[in-house]
Amino acid sequence: MKLKQYGLTIWFTGLSGAGKTSINRVVERELRSLGYQVEVLDGDIVRQNLCNGLGFSKADRDENIRRIGFVAHLLTRNNVIVLVSAISPYREVREEVRQRIGTFVEVYVNSPLEICEERDVKGLYKKARNGDIKYFTGIDDPYEPPLNPEVECRTDKETVEQSASKVLAKLADFGYLYSLGGQ
Repeated sequence: MKLKQYGLTIWFTGLSGAGKTSINRVVERELRSLGYQVEVLDGDIVRQNLCNGLGFSKADRDENIRRIGFVAHLLTRNNVIVLVSAISPYREVREEVRQRIGTFVEVYVNSPLEICEERDVKGLYKKARNGDIKYFTGIDDPYEPPLNPEVECRTDKETVEQSASKVLAKLADFGYLYSLGGQ
């Protein structure tokens, strides 16, 4: 007999190339294998489909995160586990979204800028360093790391699987993974 699943948003934040999407995919796969209803909101995909008209000014970035947060809130209140991967560079708007959603776990995907630049398959850091992209987080726009994230993944020192295991262990510690199937 399945027990009621409770909604939750797991918010992965960090620099471009830190590993947010990679960890998110492993967490998603594991949660789905356990029978949970999961929805993924990837910052790049949401920006293309829901926030297409927004630029990269601070106001537009904040609005982008608010929109992602709004969708996450709707899904969370309907008992879906929402996995958000978004740079979300500004602490204040992340806190605003946390307050709106309520059941919220912040995962700081932490990797030094140099490592993120080495991993950059899209060449965005190079373009930003050459001046072809303005307001790029970590280069000419700030990233404000979380002060007290529930989980910190050091992707320069741990594998994607180790980071995902940390996230899942914290969800279990909080009792979120107990609510379905007697886990």
